[in-house]
Amino acid sequence: MRNVVGSIDLALIALYAFWIFFAGLIFYLRREDKREGYPLVSDRGARVMVQGFPAMPPPKAFRLADGSTVQVPRREEEPSLAARPVAGFPGAPLQPTGDPMQDGVGPAAYAMRHDVPDMMFDAPVPKIVPLRTAPEYSIEREDPDPRGMTVYGFDHNAGGTVVDGWIDRSDMALRYLEVEVASATGPRHVLVPMPLVRIDHRRRRVNLASVTAAQLAAAPATREPTQITLREEDRIAAYFASGHLYATPGRLGPVL
Repeated sequence: MRNVVGSIDLALIALYAFWIFFAGLIFYLRREDKREGYPLVSDRGARVMVQGFPAMPPPKAFRLADGSTVQVPRREEEPSLAARPVAGFPGAPLQPTGDPMQDGVGPAAYAMRHDVPDMMFDAPVPKIVPLRTAPEYSIEREDPDPRGMTVYGFDHNAGGTVVDGWIDRSDMALRYLEVEVASATGPRHVLVPMPLVRIDHRRRRVNLASVTAAQLAAAPATREPTQITLREEDRIAAYFASGHLYATPGRLGPVL
């Protein structure tokens, strides 16, 4: 017994046990991170399963804060893509076949998140709402109030008038400007993300660098007049941000 015990190296056993544990941890984490976004969409056909190693984990139901449940991984229906490959090899770049800003192609692509509003953590009410429905919030007197200002596209044409601001009640910040624009069917309201606007308080105007006045009027709108869903947030942000590439033919291509 003395010889058997004497030949056991406890430090080496602990090292091997750590290696085995760490390898198992990597395998577990690598498999769990495939609950979102897998299987990947393949341009080689619907029968090709792109999941890599290790394979996707079995479906598991997660309970959300609002009491609902979501099962992942799950197969989701992919919307038709308004683009075609420029060549025949797998992974070839895609060329838009329509209006990429409206079709959600390239930088205008957006995540198909749940089509419900983002809710407050401590109350079952939407985070982002227009100021007109939240009288307890206001714009500081020291800050420029954009309401009533004219909105100009980068083509220097007037596209609409700011009628309200939408506040994030969790972060206490303006997230969107609500702009009234003209359309063939009459006035409509669209939301413009605050990070993409520049307020010129001296000339009482709001400037956009990513879209023209016509593209502002054609921007996607929210389904409800006083709330915005997670999916709508992504689509609106993608639409305006993609204008830096898609707004004019001159922006699509190399600089030099």
